Amino acid sequence: MDIALFSPSSLFADADGSSSEEERTETHENFVERKHEFPGMELLIREFSFHQLNANLLWPGTFAFAEWLVQHRTQIAGRRVIELGSGTGALAIFLRKSLQLDITTSDYDDVEIEENIAYNCRINEVNPILPHIRHSWGDVFPVSDPDWDLIIASDILLYVKQYANLIKTLSFLLNSYKPKASAVTWKNDEQNDACSLTRPSFLMSWRRRIGKEDESLFFTGCEEAGLEVDHLGSRVYCIKQRGKTS
Repeated sequence: MDIALFSPSSLFADADGSSSEEERTETHENFVERKHEFPGMELLIREFSFHQLNANLLWPGTFAFAEWLVQHRTQIAGRRVIELGSGTGALAIFLRKSLQLDITTSDYDDVEIEENIAYNCRINEVNPILPHIRHSWGDVFPVSDPDWDLIIASDILLYVKQYANLIKTLSFLLNSYKPKASAVTWKNDEQNDACSLTRPSFLMSWRRRIGKEDESLFFTGCEEAGLEVDHLGSRVYCIKQRGKTS
């Protein structure tokens, strides 16, 4: 994996077009660019060296989920997708370039995250840049009538204290969507049975290891909120409204 420190001095230029050494050093320390291998392509992704909201790095689940989605591409084709916890935007950029998905990124209500995703779109020739929604889980969602029929996320269960807020946002997106098509069914490769992917559904890959008790709090919370959780294998989960079949 190649690494290149990023220092866009032009973004911090003085009024006369110059750029101070202090500003260049600050920028040099704040970002790093890395080449990442995704199925069938390489992406150059600018990451924060540090970000207080933990939106700085690509986690293992991103690459595993990308592989899984490519393997099941026929099941997500034509979907209108929103990604929660997009971070750098790498997974969404990959899905747009590789599968031509109609996808929107979303993360904390934080302008730096939004600007960095836009930057990563541009350097990876995604034009126009992906639409983005700034939303902190648990807050009122900025779109009152969401029409995304597929919600995705990877490695977002790190902070147990945020589970209730995540479930609140997830419940809103699932419950506020008005169905526009019938269910899609795919075969679960590992368990050799069928799982109905309704519209809408939430697909989540979770590869980072935390205590099983903490991890179970999220799934239990989903069930208590009237959602149904199915493990599709390969640490990929499908969450939908309980009893919904279409």
